[in-house]
Amino acid sequence: MADNLSDTLKKLKITAVDRTDDSLEGCLDCLLQALTQNNMATSEKIQGSGILQVFASLLLPQSSCTAKVANVIAEIAKNEFMRIPCVDAGLISPLVQLLNSKDQEVLLQTGRALGNICYDSQSSKEQFASTNIAEELVKLFKKQIEHDKREMVFEVLAPLAENDAIKLQLVESGLVECLLEIVQQKVDSDKEEDIAELKTASDLMVLLLLGDESMQKLFEGGKGNVFQRVLSWIPSNNHQLQLAGALAIANFARNDGNCIHMVDNGIVEKLMDLLDRHVEDGNVTVQHAALSALRNLAIPVVNKAKMLSAGVTEAVLKFLKSEMPPVQFKLLGTLRMLIDAQAEAAEQLGKNVKLVERLVEWCEAKDHAGVMGESNRLLSALIRHSKSKDVIKTIVQSGGIKHLVTMATSEHVIMQNEALVALALIAALELGTAEKDLESAQLVQILHRLLADERSAPEIKYNSMVLICALMGSESLHKEVQDLAFLDVVSKLRSHENKSVAQQASLTEQRLAVES
Repeated sequence: MADNLSDTLKKLKITAVDRTDDSLEGCLDCLLQALTQNNMATSEKIQGSGILQVFASLLLPQSSCTAKVANVIAEIAKNEFMRIPCVDAGLISPLVQLLNSKDQEVLLQTGRALGNICYDSQSSKEQFASTNIAEELVKLFKKQIEHDKREMVFEVLAPLAENDAIKLQLVESGLVECLLEIVQQKVDSDKEEDIAELKTASDLMVLLLLGDESMQKLFEGGKGNVFQRVLSWIPSNNHQLQLAGALAIANFARNDGNCIHMVDNGIVEKLMDLLDRHVEDGNVTVQHAALSALRNLAIPVVNKAKMLSAGVTEAVLKFLKSEMPPVQFKLLGTLRMLIDAQAEAAEQLGKNVKLVERLVEWCEAKDHAGVMGESNRLLSALIRHSKSKDVIKTIVQSGGIKHLVTMATSEHVIMQNEALVALALIAALELGTAEKDLESAQLVQILHRLLADERSAPEIKYNSMVLICALMGSESLHKEVQDLAFLDVVSKLRSHENKSVAQQASLTEQRLAVES
């Protein structure tokens, strides 16, 4: 076989120059057979032979062998190591030109070849961005009537559309209008291939919105036809369209201007209605998408109060009973965004025993780091934004203190900090109530470790010292502080390069000296 293959490759080089189609065809058949038997080894041989450059000259619209050459390229490009060599050999441009062919077999093999070359390969996508592939593909797509042919073009489009430059080219070439038309044609059909096409078209639409420039172009200040059409998907009865609509809104909601415009124009009510339709039947993907959209919309400060008064917290809390980690994760994120600097809402939620108990339960979700992290962050946020004694009491009664203490040892500085600030508020407002829990969670020992560790960030050191001072009001915790020789650690920090840390070290040192 190996000798045969070497002979074939040699012969192919010669016949490629003479352009004798019959013998060329024979060589290509041999190659395809060898690829069927051992794709990887044959591909390596082909790469080593320098024949790839020859292929570029064989991809001619009028040649009878073109489909077979494209088929060979499609087969070798199944191997990751062959994708860049295919690009370097200059195969993209002639393949793109072949997309105009009238021959169905040539189209099919060309589509396969292009799809395989750009599959999962960043550098080949960048090469594609410098060709007119987007325009050619959209033109080709508009011509196709048959389902299979459209699917073929979709298969090339989807991996290409992951590149931001190509996303924009596809949008500018009018792909979105084609996709919207497909959705409109297929939305009421229950034929299997129509349902598949509706899914592909709406998924691709969402993918195009993942690029910042393409998304902003389609938003058109919220007046755009595309944005309006996507809005109309949310109240539809088709789950796939509801999902795509909610995901699209989450993508449009990636900057403050868009978020503010959408909230002012009633998007929140539409999303809440959608969530309401999925409380009982529980379509998890739709729940997740709608919550993602609400979470993003709640980021701008001006939107929070509007969304709170629209009743978003009540709508979101209906999903507290969900057992699905992705839904739990987005629910927590949405609530955390909503109460940021909203004292009244934070207090209301923080006194909600059902919510707090569920948070404490999720703080132990060891299998789901995301849910665990978000639950801890929301517990801390309820205290930080409400500064309410009642909230602290509710959290103490539900067993939440130990989780906040553990959170102070998180590997993420932002979470450590949020925990320390919440604990300092607990110590300032309700030390008596929380004392026993703080003791059994070994807070004082943890603070000693944080202050002694050179790797602790300055803000962690600062907030740990603030907390130490606040704990002195409790007899038992005060004793623990004395037993651990905090003075040594703190006095070292007086010469810390960070001014705030050095200042707080002096204050803490005085406090410790007075109290000892």
